[in-house]
Amino acid sequence: MRAFLFPGQGSQSVGMGAALAEASRTARDTFEQVDEALWQGLSRLMREGPEDQLTLTENAQPAIMAHALAVFQVLTRDCGIELGRAAQFVAGHSLGEYSALCAAGAFDLPTAAKLLKRRGQAMQAAVPVGQGVMAALLGADLDKARTIAEAAAQGEVCAVANDNDPSQVVLSGHKGAIERAIGLAKEMGAKRAVLLPVSAPFHCSLMQPAANAMAEALGETEIASPAVPVFANVTAGPEQEPQRIRELLVEQVTGMVRWRESVAAMREAGVDEFVELGGKVLGPMVKRIAPDAKVTSLLSIDDIEALAKEIA
Repeated sequence: MRAFLFPGQGSQSVGMGAALAEASRTARDTFEQVDEALWQGLSRLMREGPEDQLTLTENAQPAIMAHALAVFQVLTRDCGIELGRAAQFVAGHSLGEYSALCAAGAFDLPTAAKLLKRRGQAMQAAVPVGQGVMAALLGADLDKARTIAEAAAQGEVCAVANDNDPSQVVLSGHKGAIERAIGLAKEMGAKRAVLLPVSAPFHCSLMQPAANAMAEALGETEIASPAVPVFANVTAGPEQEPQRIRELLVEQVTGMVRWRESVAAMREAGVDEFVELGGKVLGPMVKRIAPDAKVTSLLSIDDIEALAKEIA
């Protein structure tokens, strides 16, 4: 069994998708659809930068989705691979859940682009710049991370945002609390703690204004039942019911990304091959969670054609 995975923030880079667009009209069409939906030259920003503009949350989120979906469209349209035959499940890390849902037909590409643009803007606006930050704890599991967060909070928000794999957990919250967590991390058993280059404290209670904005946006969005189950970030389980998906996408804004549990659950369900579309960030996490699983990353036209031959 196979699962398709879609990356989250941090997978953006100047030049992303450029070679694929040169090689495939389908990829170019995908980028053009996103540009038209957003009334923005996002594909040019992806191709040429500047990097600081691409890294802005409101640009990075739709850009990462556009790249992942371009890879997916080349695989399915140009190579004739049907999702239901190629993969039994899909999943995405944070914003990648929107990419996964779009690939599975829950909503179309322009809708995904508009939702992610709004999500990025709402997340950035939720907390004034400089007041909230995130940090990765390396060599710490979930229990250890929670203990560190609790000790560092001191009345401020300090919460687990991402349970990525057995050795990497991300904390999010007020700047002072996260700085205290970094100071405490080593003496409390983590190998080290690293401040992340992000502009807002994602996946914690400080994002409640953004969750409210997404509740409104998703309330106006028609969602269809996806063609294959989507493993949701906040439940780490397979979901296909449209209203449930809508509710979970709202919860996801403030909730913990249960990535380690999601991958473990897919492996337990029989998935022995994980394919990351449009990135190389999730693969190493998967290998740390499920060392015996096969992990493939699709970025280039050669990557895509190789997988298509394997599936055919």
